[in-house]
Amino acid sequence: MEYNKLIAQLEIGDEAEGFYVLKTAQSRVSNSGKPFLSAVLADRSGAIEAKVWDYGGPVGPADEGEVLKIRGTVNEFRGAPQMIISRLRLTQEGDRYNLGDLVPVAPIDADAAMEELRSVVERIEDGDYRAVCRWMMDRYGERFASIPAGKSMHHSFVGGLLMHTLYMVRTADYLAGLYAPVIDRSLLLAGTLLHDFAKCDEFVTSPLGLVTEYSTRGQLLGHLVMGAQAAAEAAGELGIPEEKSMLLQHMLLSHHGEPEFGAAVRPMCAESELLSMIDLIDSRMEIYQETLEDVPAGQFSKRVFALDKKIYRHS
Repeated sequence: MEYNKLIAQLEIGDEAEGFYVLKTAQSRVSNSGKPFLSAVLADRSGAIEAKVWDYGGPVGPADEGEVLKIRGTVNEFRGAPQMIISRLRLTQEGDRYNLGDLVPVAPIDADAAMEELRSVVERIEDGDYRAVCRWMMDRYGERFASIPAGKSMHHSFVGGLLMHTLYMVRTADYLAGLYAPVIDRSLLLAGTLLHDFAKCDEFVTSPLGLVTEYSTRGQLLGHLVMGAQAAAEAAGELGIPEEKSMLLQHMLLSHHGEPEFGAAVRPMCAESELLSMIDLIDSRMEIYQETLEDVPAGQFSKRVFALDKKIYRHS
């Protein structure tokens, strides 16, 4: 039995014991009427589905995001590894484990990334949009630099929102020049920088920094509406002209592109159209990267839920 083996290194038949993050958990009942726990365990290397048969607690959905000590065996289920857990408990005082082994972290220098974004803000030519960006950075900056961009869809690791935003801003900066005749660069950069800032209030995070659930406001309003509200508040305090405030709110409300993907309204100006495309590009490329890491050359992945298809890794 190997102790604290990374999930990515587990093989069918392995017996494992160690500390892992309870990423998701559902209390269920089997066809025979017995309770069991269906879960996903995670560490910095990946995640694995897990089952605890004939189990009614105390560990359950309320403990998502916490660290567990487990013992189990890796089986194969429907072509994928699955951990069958024989023993589990929440961590206790005196337990020793390395947090760096448990939590996936964005592969970027967070301090350098924040400095680059602040530099972009100072290069926004329009003073009104620049002022709103400064206001939002002051409000959300510290939390913005550390939280994931999502619970599971893409960039769902510590620092994921910062990485997602940084790559999008770089792309927006380039495309603003390419399409200069139709793009207001200041509006595009401001909207891109701020498009997901309200996730800082939408998400509830664990002590390890992973998203465990959505806040009440996050569930009732969502980060698009919350972001537009924050932008309107900033614009009001700063005395920004109404049209600029409205355009910036529109950027945030429409950046998911279509209502079926969560947009409050469809993009109705060139900058909001481009922002929705940049968001889609970066999120999808991250999904491809995360998925293909575990796919051998010349093989297809399993169906990717976020893409609704399998994807192929060529040589």
